[in-house]
Amino acid sequence: MVFALAAAAAVLACLFAMATGQRAAAGRGPHQAAWTVALVWFAVASVALAIGTSTGWDPGTYRVFYTAGAICSVPWLALGTVFLLLGGRVGRAVRAGLLVFTGLAVGVVFSAPLRSLSGTTVPVGRDVFTGAGPRVLAAVGSGVGATVVLVGALVSLVRLLAGSAPGRGRLAAANALVALGTLVLSSGGLVQGFLGHDEAFAASLALGIAVIYAGFLVADRTPRPRA
Repeated sequence: MVFALAAAAAVLACLFAMATGQRAAAGRGPHQAAWTVALVWFAVASVALAIGTSTGWDPGTYRVFYTAGAICSVPWLALGTVFLLLGGRVGRAVRAGLLVFTGLAVGVVFSAPLRSLSGTTVPVGRDVFTGAGPRVLAAVGSGVGATVVLVGALVSLVRLLAGSAPGRGRLAAANALVALGTLVLSSGGLVQGFLGHDEAFAASLALGIAVIYAGFLVADRTPRPRA
């Protein structure tokens, strides 16, 4: 069951990344490129999850899974919200910092010492890494990223209530769906961390990606002013 759900999440993420990538190439906004990167990270994490839960975890597979799923995916998702709400100038500055953070995360996770891994149950970071570096990066990346997404949804709602410019309703709905999908992804991690239910973790990954992409589709239909 976990393998099937993880495989479904990987397929969904790949399909959605292709769609947002095409929109980014067509010049439909830098937020589409940020979302594409986020979906690629989700796809990589899902593939690593499928491999680990079917053939057993090894250090390489878990490092890929942790880097992509626990650290890098949500911050790039949040970058799309930054581009949508704060514009290109702020978005480009945040993107530059995020590139540095991503490189740091890859270096730290792939050089951090691990305890022994065995079995097909999804390991928890605190039980695997001997040092605190990867877990700190995961807390910062996912925590700050999720906060940006949730605050973005609230800001969109306030803007919707404060004015009547065309497209604000769709923008608010889009950010609400992205926020909901982010909460679904986060809830799966909490369930797996505290209760050990791998099926719920994998199901939340597939469902969260689907809900987030629904937000992307709604945002893509939002009319934008001409330059």
